[in-house]
Amino acid sequence: MQKPILVTGGTGTLGRVVVQQLLDAGRDVRVLSRRPRSTAAGHEWATGDLRTGEGIEAATSGVDAIVHCATTLSSKDVAATQRLIDSARRHGDPHLIYISIVGVDRVPLFYYRAKLEAEERVTSSKLPWTILRTTQFHDLIARTISAQRRSPVIGVLAGVDFQPIDVRDVAERLAELAVGAPAGRVPDMGGPEIRSHDDLARAYLAATGRRRLVLPVRLPGAVVTGYRRGGHLAPEQAVGRVTFSEFLAEQRR
Repeated sequence: MQKPILVTGGTGTLGRVVVQQLLDAGRDVRVLSRRPRSTAAGHEWATGDLRTGEGIEAATSGVDAIVHCATTLSSKDVAATQRLIDSARRHGDPHLIYISIVGVDRVPLFYYRAKLEAEERVTSSKLPWTILRTTQFHDLIARTISAQRRSPVIGVLAGVDFQPIDVRDVAERLAELAVGAPAGRVPDMGGPEIRSHDDLARAYLAATGRRRLVLPVRLPGAVVTGYRRGGHLAPEQAVGRVTFSEFLAEQRR
C-alpha cells in the first residue's frame, strides 16, 4: 500500500501548489498546518505546530516522504526543522525534501543563516534527504513593492538585481523530487530573467496602474553588499519558465 507524502506548510504560498502537484500525480498527500482542516478535499489533514511540537508525532507517522515547506521567516526555522527530523526518525526513515534559498551561504542575512543551519540539520539527520535551493519567488518581490503602495515614493535597492521564480515551477520540481530517490543537494533553480530591483518595481507599478516615483537607495552593510555581488542569483540555472511580467499579468485577470 502506498504511503502518503507529508507536506509541511501545505496551505502556504508554495506548499498548497506542491500539494496539488502531488495529487495530480496520483499520490496520497497529508497536509500539516497549524489551522484546523479546511474544506479542501482529496488529501489527509494533520493539525500541528512545528514551533511547539504539538501534533507532529501523528503527522510524521507512516509517511513515505516529507516535503518541508513550512517556514517561520526567522531563526526559529532551525528548531522547527530539528523537531520535524526528530519526529520523523522515530517513525522510520522517510525521505526528507527541504526547500532552501540560493545564497544562504553567500549573503549574511539573518534568515539565510537560519536556512543554512537548517540545511545542516537535514544533511546530518541520518534520514535520506534532498535539498533544493531557489531564487526569490515572484510573490515575494511583488509583496515588498506592494507594501510601499501608500507611499508617494517606492524605495528600491540600488545596484541590486533579482532573479524571481514562479512558485509553480518550484512546486513542480519539489513534487518530482518527492516521488524520486533521495538526491542530496540538487542543482539550484533560478527564474528565467535577471532584472534590477528598479526595473522590477517599475514593472509592478505599470501592471497595477500606479504612478509612483521609484527611488534607488544605496544602503551600506554586508547583506546589501552580498546582494550587489549577486550572491543570491543563479545565472547558470535560469530554468524557471514564468517571467515576472507574465506573473503580474496573471494577477490582473
